[in-house]
This record gives sequence, structure tokens and C-alpha cells, in this order.
Amino acid sequence: MSAVLDIVQLRSLVAIADHGGFHRAATALHLTQSAVSQHVARLAKVVGGELLERDGRQCRFTARGEQVLAEARSILSVHDHALRRLGIDHDAALVVGSTEHAADQLLPELAVALRAAFPQREIRFRLDRTARLAEAVEHGDVDLALLLGGPAGGRSRAAGTMRLTWFAAPKFVPKDPLPLVVYAEPCVVRRTAFAALGEDRVPFTVACEAQDLSGVLAAVRAGLGVTLLPVTARRPEGLAEFAGLPALRPAPLRVRVRRGAPVELGPITADVVREVLARHE
Repeated sequence: MSAVLDIVQLRSLVAIADHGGFHRAATALHLTQSAVSQHVARLAKVVGGELLERDGRQCRFTARGEQVLAEARSILSVHDHALRRLGIDHDAALVVGSTEHAADQLLPELAVALRAAFPQREIRFRLDRTARLAEAVEHGDVDLALLLGGPAGGRSRAAGTMRLTWFAAPKFVPKDPLPLVVYAEPCVVRRTAFAALGEDRVPFTVACEAQDLSGVLAAVRAGLGVTLLPVTARRPEGLAEFAGLPALRPAPLRVRVRRGAPVELGPITADVVREVLARHE
């Protein structure tokens, strides 16, 4: 049998699915975008069909692409688990995923603690949405993730809480219905905001959806609406707390590790995150 599925090419394909495109996949893999494109093109030639197709400015998987993606995940899982069982990955990088909220306060101290605990490992961070990070942990693409919401137990450990606060531009004038700026689905905070406003019978409309925190902040600073954000003591620059909306319980933050991760990785991370959050309460 002459056809061979290359591990590097399969990893690029999975990264496109997990990170939402060629550019993000290239960043995560520390490759150029053209290298990722070449990997996909070569893989398409091996399997005899296009794997992705254009959908406006985005790209989506073809039926053949979805089929190859499923096989790629299975192959990479077996491949990476074999390396771990053989002890070959002991010098590999530790990849830590985190939500964007308070990353500037949590990650520097976490990096110091992990480098001290694992001096032989490179520490890499990936900022992404909670839903994508949760999937990445299960697929073994990240070793550990800091996730908003969800229960602790098993491979998840409680790591403190973050305040949920409503924000708007300083000179924002409320309207009826209330315009909201939210993350696109899937998003735990978005659903929490909708539920709280619905329970208090506050009429609202979605004025803007954004894919990341920078987009949410830009829209709110521009006066497009109000948003709900998990925060520590530091208020987002250029925003003011918005009074008169339902008060919410703090959002739990948890640490989840992949199967087969170093035993001490979860406890060390949870302790550091908890301590940092406690100092900023």
C-alpha cells in the first residue's frame, strides 16, 4: 500500500478545526500559514478529495474533510498516547489553555510556577474560548485548561471564582430594549447574561456579537451596548460598571487536565490560580 497519512499533515488539519482557521492553526503550531496550507494540500492529494472549501471569508470542511478529520483525531490520539507510554515525550512542551479573562494577571505567575515545577519542559499558552479549550483537553491538544463554569471533580479542580460584572462605555445612555454586546455562541457568560435578564424581565436585544474579548471590548467602548464580563479587581480599560441590572454570583473557574497529564500539573495550577484570584478579590 503506497498511500501514507503523514502525522504532521494530520496535526495541521486538526489544528484548523480546533482553532478556527489556517492563521490560528499556524500560530498554535508555530508554523507559517503557507506551511499549514501545503500540509492540507498534500493530505488532500493522498486521500483523493478536497478537505476544505471557501464559505465567504471563512473556510469549512467538506464531507471528505470531516471524514478525514475524524480519522486524524483517532490517529493522533493513538500516536501521542504511545509516545507518553514509551516516555518519549518527557521533554515536550506543556501546553496550557486559558480563557482571555484576567489572563494578564493569572498567566505570568502561573508560568513562573510551572517552569519551577517542570524545568525541563517548555511552557506554552493558548488563549481561546472555554468551549474550544474543553474540547482541546479531551482531544489531548492541550495538557491543561483554565475553564469558566462547569463542575469540579475527576480531572477538574476548583480554582477560585471571578466576579461577574456589567460594563458599558462611561457615557453610555440606556435604551429600551437594552442593547447587549456578547460573545458568539457557544459562550457560558452569554447564556448567563440572557438568563439573568430574562429572570428579571429586562427587555434586551443583541446589538453586537464578537468572537473574542478584544471584539467585545471594542464594541462596548464604542457605545454599542452593555456587556457582562468575568473580572478580578482590575476594571477593563475604558469601561465603567453599569448599575441597575441583576447582580450575579461569581463565576467558578476550574482547572482541567488531559488524560495522562503529569500528576502534579493540576494541583500546582489550581493552587496558583486560586492564590492570585484571592489577592485580587
